[in-house]
Amino acid sequence: MDILLKEIRACTVCAPYLPLGPNPVTRASEEARILIIGQAPGIKVHTSGLSWNDASGERLRSWLNVPREIFYNEKIFAIMSMGFCYPGRGKSGDNPPRSECAPLWHTKFRSFLPNIRLTILIGSYAIRAYLPQENKLAISDILQKIDYVQDEYIALVHPSPRNQLWLKTHPWFEEEIVPQLQRRVGKIIGILG
Repeated sequence: MDILLKEIRACTVCAPYLPLGPNPVTRASEEARILIIGQAPGIKVHTSGLSWNDASGERLRSWLNVPREIFYNEKIFAIMSMGFCYPGRGKSGDNPPRSECAPLWHTKFRSFLPNIRLTILIGSYAIRAYLPQENKLAISDILQKIDYVQDEYIALVHPSPRNQLWLKTHPWFEEEIVPQLQRRVGKIIGILG
């Protein structure tokens, strides 16, 4: 795993398309039990080099009901994105993740994670890539269709502050899904305990 992480962090495949240059951000250990697959690092994560080290990460940790020290424990959480580098700013937020990363790295990355009990897909890019059978459904319909108690892959709307309106108009997400997610994550962490 250490060799693979060094290879990923040295990747420059997308360099010509990245306004701030490559800085692949990911974390993992072969012991990890939960894999989080997000979209792409934002500018704060690009700058710090630490996954989910921004307002979206604060909300995500709240949804998972885990403190920073647990979230950043690589023996518990492995973290990767559809695009490993900050893709730059677009008209209404960050650009989509670069399409080169997932085909190049995801299969290799996942092959080093034999103990994963749960994969959490965050945002539409991860959801569409890993749940292609659901691609004709709206994200809210996909979220309601998932069994958060036992499915191997579960999906979450992106915890970005930009999604505040979606959360306000879909209160069932935080009222019903988040508690199920917290129980599932707590159970997996308890297994490690």
